[in-house]
Amino acid sequence: MNTCRAFSPGHITGFFQICDEPEDPLEKGSRGAGVSVSKGVTTEVEIEPAKSSTVRIEINGDPSYHAPVSESVIAWFLQLRPEQNYQIKVNHRVELPIGAGFGMSGAGALSLALALNEAAKYNLTRLEAAQVAHIMEVQHRTGLGTVIAELAGGIEIRSTAGGPGVGQVETLRTSEEYQVVCLPLGSIPTPKYLSDQNARKRINERGGLLTDALRAHPTVEHFMEYSRHFAEYIGLFNERVKIVLKETDEAGFTCSTAIFGENIFSLVLSDQVQQLADILERHCDPEYGVLVMEIDCMGAKVLDA
Repeated sequence: MNTCRAFSPGHITGFFQICDEPEDPLEKGSRGAGVSVSKGVTTEVEIEPAKSSTVRIEINGDPSYHAPVSESVIAWFLQLRPEQNYQIKVNHRVELPIGAGFGMSGAGALSLALALNEAAKYNLTRLEAAQVAHIMEVQHRTGLGTVIAELAGGIEIRSTAGGPGVGQVETLRTSEEYQVVCLPLGSIPTPKYLSDQNARKRINERGGLLTDALRAHPTVEHFMEYSRHFAEYIGLFNERVKIVLKETDEAGFTCSTAIFGENIFSLVLSDQVQQLADILERHCDPEYGVLVMEIDCMGAKVLDA
């Protein structure tokens, strides 16, 4: 039996432009900006030859009977060797709430592709394995730019749309130490927004302009300012979120919500983290609390094999 573990950081999108017109899924993607975080998905793959192929997928140790993106990643790899059957066991260790704008679907697909490629000795490059994850995210309408962002890590600007190897990513450089503070409150289904024509229109009216603006003024402060403007413009703030943002505004913090999730976030300097966390804790969901994370600057990687 061969085993391998791989990790992908979670990712918070601040704003984006939908670019899904091309036929080739590797050319589909988004322009925009976001930040990769130190928590994410670690995927362990166990694989061995068998008389017939079987796949078992677990999430945090529990069997998952609805993991369509992961199933599609595995199916893509299996077709590379149609004459060979495998017994495959996958366990996704997910550290962040699913459906709350942390890019967990993309992180699961990406870490799985990296781990399976290594465990089964498919000999794809890191970039080629990541392309498989991107294609499956696009096909299931669970993401457009998440995989390429999580592969790159850091605070990124996706200046040109497309999957890994096609899209272009610029890393926002900063000399100061920032941390990511989040208040997860609920979920927003990504496919709904990627399919809704009115939502797409509002997203694309602003997403591209803000991407160009951040490239011209690449600072953390502008990233947060543009993220806030974008979320307000496309109508992501419900009354609960507005109450929290009123308090953070009064305290001098620029916060926004992750795309897509009812998840308030900000990038703040280390000496400001506790002040913001104290404000958010007054509104937190007991299940998740307030999350404080480092910025992951390394991107997705194989941990061991």
